[in-house]
Amino acid sequence: MASLPDVKSLNSLPMEQQAKVLDALFEPSPAIHACLLPSISTTSFQSYDEFINQAQKIFEALTADPTQKAQLHSIIGSHPRLGAKKVESAQSAAEQAQLQSGDATELAALNAEYEEKFPGLRYVVFVNGRGRPEIMENMRARISRGDLALEEIAAIQASCILELGSSRHSSNEIVGNV
Repeated sequence: MASLPDVKSLNSLPMEQQAKVLDALFEPSPAIHACLLPSISTTSFQSYDEFINQAQKIFEALTADPTQKAQLHSIIGSHPRLGAKKVESAQSAAEQAQLQSGDATELAALNAEYEEKFPGLRYVVFVNGRGRPEIMENMRARISRGDLALEEIAAIQASCILELGSSRHSSNEIVGNV
């Protein structure tokens, strides 16, 4: 993963560099850019944790506004499918690497079942060292629960937990370009 610039300079960076920071923290996504770039340009942050917490609040606000569901689902849908062979971000690649053993066919079927139950969403979870059986059990439970609103919140929370870890890892080296 690319090193992140000093968060205190984030709002003064050119928009292109701000977008690269978002791509490093989250998944590369025009929907994430559209949602968060206005906040980056107008807000000073003291830490990446503070920035990601702000991003989570912005994402969660989308869940309460029915007119923003398409943008919300595009943000959540920017995450790779669990078990995907090719992923965009280093953070997702690391998470996916923990799940590469086992039955890929069963995982693909669960992804399809999840996406049929929750159109527009991807199953997003903080793997955190858990194995494929435990993750698949969680996925089945969430499919059975069948609550779209809870899934939207769960996906946002998992994404932001992933990014908090990512920012802590990446901000150890401060550079001007990402």
